[in-house]
Amino acid sequence: MRAGIVILPEDRWWAAEPKWRGAEEYGFSHAWTYDHLGWRSLVDRPWFSAVPVLTAAAAVTSTIRLGTYVATPNFRHPVPFARELLALDDISDGRFTLGVGAGGSGYDTHVLGGGGPLAPAARGKRFAEFVELLDRLLTVERTDFSGEYFSAVEARSTPGCVQRPRLPFLIAANGPKAMAVAARYGSSWVTTGPDTEDDDAWWAGIAESAARFDEIAAGRVPTRHLNLDSGPVFSLTSVERFRDCVGRATALGFTDVVCHWPRDEGVYAGRESVLEQVAADVLPELAAPRTGSPTHPES
Repeated sequence: MRAGIVILPEDRWWAAEPKWRGAEEYGFSHAWTYDHLGWRSLVDRPWFSAVPVLTAAAAVTSTIRLGTYVATPNFRHPVPFARELLALDDISDGRFTLGVGAGGSGYDTHVLGGGGPLAPAARGKRFAEFVELLDRLLTVERTDFSGEYFSAVEARSTPGCVQRPRLPFLIAANGPKAMAVAARYGSSWVTTGPDTEDDDAWWAGIAESAARFDEIAAGRVPTRHLNLDSGPVFSLTSVERFRDCVGRATALGFTDVVCHWPRDEGVYAGRESVLEQVAADVLPELAAPRTGSPTHPES
């Protein structure tokens, strides 16, 4: 079992940098940040772009894997985005993972205009096209593509990814169609589980999702991530809660868990002292490898 942590892109760099350094020093295997133009209750709060934040994080760390959690087609086109991903992969010396999902129906869907979110079926089709085109752009020197939602004309990808054949994809999927995309293109799968305030119901839903993904993926995706904080109880409420979550996730076949850096108030509110104790007492128990390589993209 490996553990990762999400650091929201809300702090000025003088305050954010110690967190990214700290995530590596604490022994987390991977660290992530949200890729949104604004997010839920924090939409009127300070917020920074994921790509430059991750670029800066790559410059002040050396072993921990870094990634988006998760990028979506809500406001991104694969062609310019692929260039940014190539740069992140290069600057991090092959430590970058693209977390990617279909996108929700929040602020990102209407801030650019254009009528708001797509219907679920259309969103699923756009997501599959988005991932397919990104896969081509990151593996083929020149790409032509004509889809319903995206196009590319002689799009170049030189010099290519540091990681071969391309940087790994962590694909967020809760439903069967998105899971099929994850099974085809993903090195990793991540799930958030059902939307419920009942903790037992959430874990039951996670178990059902894990079983469904096992059927769809048929062993083709080596790692499975669980977003612990999509459940009704914050994973860093206490050391005991975090340890219990790790145990449950392990029993369900997950290889990785992801928590969030505690905030002072609101969403993910908690105490950094709990994070410090988890790092001291629990992470060493997991014996998580801390160096990444192109061959083992989530190690």
